[in-house]
Amino acid sequence: MKKLRSRFERFCYKHQNVGIPNLMLYVTVSSALVYLFTIVSQNNILYNILRFDLNLILQGQVWRLFTYAFTFNGGNLLFTAIGLLCYYSLGRAMENIWGTFRFNLFYLSGIVLMDVYAIIVGAAMNLDVSALVSIMYLNMSLFLGYATLYPDSQFLLLFIIPVRAWIFALVDLVMVVYELIVYPFPVNLFSVVALANYFLFFGKDVVNVIPMSWRANASRLFRKKGKKTAGKSGTIPFPGAGSYQATTAKPKAPYTHRCTVCGRTDVSNPELEFRYCSKCNGYYCYCEDHINNHTHIQ
Repeated sequence: MKKLRSRFERFCYKHQNVGIPNLMLYVTVSSALVYLFTIVSQNNILYNILRFDLNLILQGQVWRLFTYAFTFNGGNLLFTAIGLLCYYSLGRAMENIWGTFRFNLFYLSGIVLMDVYAIIVGAAMNLDVSALVSIMYLNMSLFLGYATLYPDSQFLLLFIIPVRAWIFALVDLVMVVYELIVYPFPVNLFSVVALANYFLFFGKDVVNVIPMSWRANASRLFRKKGKKTAGKSGTIPFPGAGSYQATTAKPKAPYTHRCTVCGRTDVSNPELEFRYCSKCNGYYCYCEDHINNHTHIQ
């Protein structure tokens, strides 16, 4: 699985400029136009043409499988504008790190997974899922992805209170668990489908949502401490003369790669993979935990 993910990341990096550049600009502008048209015309004609409707999709209106991504509604004009601006910024930041191809694939796979689940549930249980398929779930996975890549970035809650992205990400995860408990099956799994797309693209990198200080404390807590004995530590006591450290230990082999963020090397941690960032101004190396989670050096 690790080799498969490495091949996938290399493939995405090789084709990073393939796809629709600045995809979130088209998504947010289209969503804004649909919302404004709905307000001005005072009807939901355009919204009803674009929204997800399983019965109409089965009759041949296949565009609804994708155009429901343009039906974002924040409730009123102010919150809709803030929401669209926020999601544009999040998507743009992720595209800058991943490249156009991988971000396009992430957004498209989120839409497709939601479509597949809705069609299976609707057909198998004879359930009208049209009102359950919402762009809100896809935007939630988008926010989780941003918080994983930029866990220490800050948002201004109520335009006043600074809150770090990882806190909002944990709140999103709590909401998913809440929906699993409160809502009945299969309604409670729509948010899980969006979460599955997030895990599919991030893998074990999802731990980056947890602050690095927490992870460091947890690793120190569960780290096995070796027994400190005279024979094993190499410290030889001398009566009345203190002690000295034996110099019989072999010197550490020189490393080839060293992470700029955490300092781990291919010698101290041979299980890690190391890569060099093309966006940093210089020859800077990062481990697999920080290649997508660091501040670019300019």
